[in-house]
Amino acid sequence: MPSPIQTQINGHVLEVTIDRPKANAIDLVTSRQMGEVFLDFRDNPELRVAILTAAGDKFFSAGWDLKAAATGDAVDGDYGVGGFGGLQELPHLNKPLICAVNGICCGGGLEMALSCDIILAAEHATFALPEIRSGTVADAASIKLPKRIPYHIAMEMLLTGRWIDVHEAAKWGLVNHIYPRDQIMEKAREIAQLLASGPPLVYAAIKEVVRMAEDMNFQDALNRITKSQLPTVEKLYNSEDQLEGARAFSEKRDPVWKGC
Repeated sequence: MPSPIQTQINGHVLEVTIDRPKANAIDLVTSRQMGEVFLDFRDNPELRVAILTAAGDKFFSAGWDLKAAATGDAVDGDYGVGGFGGLQELPHLNKPLICAVNGICCGGGLEMALSCDIILAAEHATFALPEIRSGTVADAASIKLPKRIPYHIAMEMLLTGRWIDVHEAAKWGLVNHIYPRDQIMEKAREIAQLLASGPPLVYAAIKEVVRMAEDMNFQDALNRITKSQLPTVEKLYNSEDQLEGARAFSEKRDPVWKGC
């Protein structure tokens, strides 16, 4: 049986493709495999950026595999390291993640997209949280979505299961950019290569600061930074890359980032 997760490495960029016809739904086995893939991505110093996408152009992902659930996969089963889809509970994932949504993105599929830092969408993509219709709760989306888009829009999606098209998603800030379906991976790779050429220690510090500050007031969050309480920030400030950035600026050349 073919693997439900395909991976490809291009330089410092990891591409992760969900490939479970026909809806790219996630069962426990797939979720666990995704967790191992993203754990390796997190811990591999040669990998700096990841792109998450899916095979085909109809579904990005329908989320949780209800057919698998009907045959015994527990909704609250062992999703593996990183939780559902390998992303949303993986600690210390301080590298940029790009999601290329190439079709229907609903339920747990939308939750996986929300776990990424940049969301690109094909012009035919659609989004929804239809869990309400199957008598369950979109738990991760209930936590994340009202913080990402206007509260009342998020609540309408959660409470009614209403679908939105890609243009409405962009209007509310759910996606960064919209591209024709045959260009989305090209654009995702362009952004990934741009990020891969950047300073990995700075990216790590940014992600830790953003994650830490999400539920803190400004002064408390700033105090944690200035009092040297964030490991990624301290690593950056004591790194060769910090010196390289200053030297490159003064010498009017492009910096060479080593991640140390």
